[in-house]
Amino acid sequence: MQSDRHRLQRSLRELRDAERAKRPCEPLLAKLEAEFRRSIQRRESRAASVPKFEFGTDLPILSRRTDIETAIREHPVVIVCGETGSGKSTQLPKLCLSLGRGVSGLIGHTQPRRVAARTIAARVAEELKTTLGTTVGFKVRFTDATQPNTLIKLMTDGVLLAETRSDRFLDQYDTIIVDEAHERSLNIDFLLGYLKRLLPRRPDLKVIITSATIDAARFAEHFGTTNAPAPILEVSGRMYPVDVRWRGLVSA
Repeated sequence: MQSDRHRLQRSLRELRDAERAKRPCEPLLAKLEAEFRRSIQRRESRAASVPKFEFGTDLPILSRRTDIETAIREHPVVIVCGETGSGKSTQLPKLCLSLGRGVSGLIGHTQPRRVAARTIAARVAEELKTTLGTTVGFKVRFTDATQPNTLIKLMTDGVLLAETRSDRFLDQYDTIIVDEAHERSLNIDFLLGYLKRLLPRRPDLKVIITSATIDAARFAEHFGTTNAPAPILEVSGRMYPVDVRWRGLVSA
């Protein structure tokens, strides 16, 4: 588990120091082996709990599914730019889950408002055919509907920002989706700045930022490298047929 790696690395250093100093190593080694087994068993349990699910074909974002999956595999940060109704909020966590994310750590998915976090969590849980609060949970102010085996966690931007106080490296997550980033609230801006500084220390972390058309290029430049900006994937909104009928002039 990602959340155990720093502690296990520290225990390994203590074991090496004991070996160099020729101190008894058996108790340290036995403790370390037990911790490794617990962490491996927890990861295997989470991998086994991933539900089987299918993607529909009625949402515009799914027409770019292959491109989005390739970008997530190859880049630490991906910008997904799409209109309302394209399916970004409900399908991106599922895309990450299909790529094997969410096993060694949570898929964290932020929303600007508490109501959105609850409703999107309920919708994703329904599509995965699971009970809300199990595989898919949410955390907002005063309410934490998650459990140890939760794979996808919806929350507000403020909740994730507050968690950086006790979890500086966000080790409980292996993927973070910052949704509706174009709203540019203080929480979102602070969070984007924090993630920018965190990524060099967490090369395993994947960050996905969704935005309407506004500011997408600026997000890409902010999270890009000296060679190139972060990739931007455009997704169209859902289209409906419109009939235009002209009514003839009516005399007074």
